[in-house]
Amino acid sequence: MAAAVLKWIIELVQDNFQGSGLALQTFLVLCATFLLVCVVFFKRSRNLPPYPAGRVPVLGHLLALGRAPHLELTAWRRQYGDVFTIRLGMEDVVVLNGYTAVKDALVDRSELFASRPQSYLLDSTVGFGKDIVFGRWGSEFKQRKRFATSTLKTLGMKVGTGSIEEHIRKETSFLRNRIAEYRGKPVDISHDVTVAVANVICSMVFGKRYDYEDETFRELSEAVVAVMVELRTGQIISVFPLLRFVPGVNRASCMVSRQLAKIQKVLREEMARHGEHLDRENPRDFIDFCLLELAQQEKVAGLTEENMLYMTQDLFFAGIDTTTNTLLWCLQYMILNPDIQKKAQEELDAVVGESLPTLPHRSQLHYVNACLLEVMRIRTLIPVTIHATTQDVIVQGYDIPKGSTSEPTLPPHGPRLLVGPERFLDVEGNVINKPESFVPFSGGRRVCLGEQLARMELFLFFSTLLQSFKTPEGAPPPSTDGVCGLTLSPHPFQLCAIPRKFMLNSSNNQYHMTFVLCTLNECE
Repeated sequence: MAAAVLKWIIELVQDNFQGSGLALQTFLVLCATFLLVCVVFFKRSRNLPPYPAGRVPVLGHLLALGRAPHLELTAWRRQYGDVFTIRLGMEDVVVLNGYTAVKDALVDRSELFASRPQSYLLDSTVGFGKDIVFGRWGSEFKQRKRFATSTLKTLGMKVGTGSIEEHIRKETSFLRNRIAEYRGKPVDISHDVTVAVANVICSMVFGKRYDYEDETFRELSEAVVAVMVELRTGQIISVFPLLRFVPGVNRASCMVSRQLAKIQKVLREEMARHGEHLDRENPRDFIDFCLLELAQQEKVAGLTEENMLYMTQDLFFAGIDTTTNTLLWCLQYMILNPDIQKKAQEELDAVVGESLPTLPHRSQLHYVNACLLEVMRIRTLIPVTIHATTQDVIVQGYDIPKGSTSEPTLPPHGPRLLVGPERFLDVEGNVINKPESFVPFSGGRRVCLGEQLARMELFLFFSTLLQSFKTPEGAPPPSTDGVCGLTLSPHPFQLCAIPRKFMLNSSNNQYHMTFVLCTLNECE
């Protein structure tokens, strides 16, 4: 009966519109568009935070945000306060600015902001929630994250017995020796830093390390960088997914697909190789542990090979890109601040001497730690994150409906020179390890699962490079603007490594070499 009525209505509409030349399909599209507009505009919560100026029909604030959205959000904060609403296409996104609002959401009420919204380009990259980083809030996500964290700790993400510290220190030596091979020639060392950092996470995930000249890894690292950049530039596809079928407009989507195919090909080959040589009594790395869990289904209910792929991809992306870019920012800001660099090196010489820094030195190297924290403060690596509310929430008097997208924003502070590492030292000169307004690894339910590993790597790599390099005065500064992808990376810059000093090590009669770090123009 209902089908007959529907058929009658369609035939009636066709008869009425044939005379006007308006196709039925066109009429239905117009009706659907009208209904969508009504739902979006007229059923909008009346107590959402205010909209900034610059919103246009259909696109919302997409044009106003431009290529550096974190900077525009910072500017809007000055005018509209810590909480406001931006429009992305037909969707409202609540922006939380500054430490107080972000802490309220991510730490104090973290479970209420613990989910992720739908975002086509991001979702397609991580298997539509089959991973950890962008997985939707729920029992499956909790089990996957708990499993990954526990496994990484088993593999050495901890301080003390069984730590991966010694492996990180070996990689710092390889990196320092690699840079020495350039013999003072101008060079961009970003690839070398990437390889060194990647070898730490790859040893835990794949059970292998890469050589600096390895072409496979060079392609992989370039693919990772391309994906991280294109995910931000292709935001229009996430807002309007149908545009992925439009030539030209879908460039970012196509680029992400091509680069992901390269990365996932290597990951699948590693998974297959591990499956062939799996020792069930002695799992060696993250993939081995995943294969055992895949067979046993003890800790992660319903774990699949696709989950394995995207969880491994998460570790590969997050374990390489974030730490690499942080170290590159550290090098750049040491170039910009030779006086601060010199003071940190004096502390290293007094505490560490000629040996390589170790984790036990961390508690004594207060100023070195303060320099690292200051760079991380100035260049917040992930200035904008995306979350979704798990239920209705009130934030600073505004109503945020369940399922709403929120963007907690800690924008980078952008001075050309460091304000000063002293902000992270107490009156006695000791480093403040957990300053109140400092959350570079996010917080609450979505805190970075590799935070402890990242802190170990950053300290050991940074202190070793700082021990080995200094900057002469007068070198032209590199750009500090940054390239905005999913993370904020520095623009490519070149430097020269020149001996800082030679010291005779009486214990083994070997020369201890350190280097000078300068910009390209200075070397020329």
